[in-house]
Amino acid sequence: MNVLIAVDGSTFGAKALEYVLAQPAMFGAAELVLIHVSQPLPPRAAAAVGAEIVAAQHAHEHDEALRAARERLASAGRGAREVLKVGHPGAIIADEAAQGGYDLVVMGSHGHGVLAGMLLGSTVSKVLAACRVPVLVVR
Repeated sequence: MNVLIAVDGSTFGAKALEYVLAQPAMFGAAELVLIHVSQPLPPRAAAAVGAEIVAAQHAHEHDEALRAARERLASAGRGAREVLKVGHPGAIIADEAAQGGYDLVVMGSHGHGVLAGMLLGSTVSKVLAACRVPVLVVR
């Protein structure tokens, strides 16, 4: 089983990872893949600061978002492959799920989206609408 876990550095992304790690009967033999999607900078801002600074900013965002997940995986004695992308998270996660041959997507119910106060975050809503792979939403 290949499991794609969306991680955004929030407690909700951490709960998604924790759920997977707490279910060894279901996920103990699964290949775990963490995905983090950085929001793109507005085109004019990106052009003003240059490609090198934009790339460094995205790398920093990825590292910050994945730091706790990497530590938690290490403490559990598990490894995970990482997929780091830039774009609109809902669309990117759904596309990665389809293109990467995953059996399941696991996400937290809220994240860093504008609608974080809603029942489901905007990213989760977009993934649910676009994804053809089963999605497990952890609250």
